[in-house]
Amino acid sequence: MNVFTAVVEKCPETGIYVGYVPGFPGAHSQGETLDELNKNLKEVIEMLLEDGSPKLDAEFVGTQTVMVA
Repeated sequence: MNVFTAVVEKCPETGIYVGYVPGFPGAHSQGETLDELNKNLKEVIEMLLEDGSPKLDAEFVGTQTVMVA
């Protein structure tokens, strides 16, 4: 079983959730709910994995808070 970390954002204008896997070209999708986004990302990743295991361009490390005055 492969496990990937997705970054998720929500568009303030449409309310649509957008997700992508950092460093995994083509691994991005969207959905009206978080569950739908997860399902859509899973489908995309499964299709991409049909070509074999990806060589990731980057590795997700985490998030950082940056304070600016």
